[in-house]
Amino acid sequence: MAVTTRPTPGGGGPKVNPSPRRPAPWVVQFYRSAVGKKWVMALTGMMIMGFVVVHALGNLKMYIGPESINSYGEALRDLGGHLVPRTHLLWIMRFGLIAAFALHIHSAYSLTRMNHRARPQKYEAPRDYIAVDFAAKTMRYTGVVIALYILFHLADLTWGTANPDFVRGDVYANLVHSFERVPVAIIYILANLALGLHLFHGASSMFQSIGVNNERVRNLRPYIAGAVALSVTAINVSYPLAVQFGIVSLG
Repeated sequence: MAVTTRPTPGGGGPKVNPSPRRPAPWVVQFYRSAVGKKWVMALTGMMIMGFVVVHALGNLKMYIGPESINSYGEALRDLGGHLVPRTHLLWIMRFGLIAAFALHIHSAYSLTRMNHRARPQKYEAPRDYIAVDFAAKTMRYTGVVIALYILFHLADLTWGTANPDFVRGDVYANLVHSFERVPVAIIYILANLALGLHLFHGASSMFQSIGVNNERVRNLRPYIAGAVALSVTAINVSYPLAVQFGIVSLG
């Protein structure tokens, strides 16, 4: 750190004055604020929600047959065509999602810490919360469940380390082999119920987090959130159930 010196009145040697600290970039300063963290949490939540919806819809090809969903998986690896090397664009998207997840978790955790510092003791009387519901009260718990579920999902259907019958590139067979195991099917069902709760509250509150909170939006919020959460949950839960009941099989 650079310093400046000037003589001390009456002798005694020079006095050291530290130079003023350079302010952090405005992006960092904005993120350090509660408003900035809310914006980051809302925007990364939108990114993650978009991925979840597209992922759920894409996997519906499982009901068409092995060729359809395997071709879909191959198309994802070939994104960008001849313009970029194979799988590179897919990995760029994956790293972007990882960054979004990391920022989403950090902003949520930081906001919780800021709220606790501002209010170290709980209210003695019941509070008049806005739109208090079960989903809102369990956000931190469903968030932990989802994080663990993502790690298992990657190990099961992307890396294959948690799926003894995993065959790289054979999406259909990997899904069937995975969901044939009753404990795994239960894990997927419970995790997606938690995901549905998280999506419901997240979709409902993200507009408020970025300041879009007029009466019309407030009235539409529960319906949009409910439609997104219910649709994603129903689609994702249908996959293990379809395999368990023999609707989808390798035979």
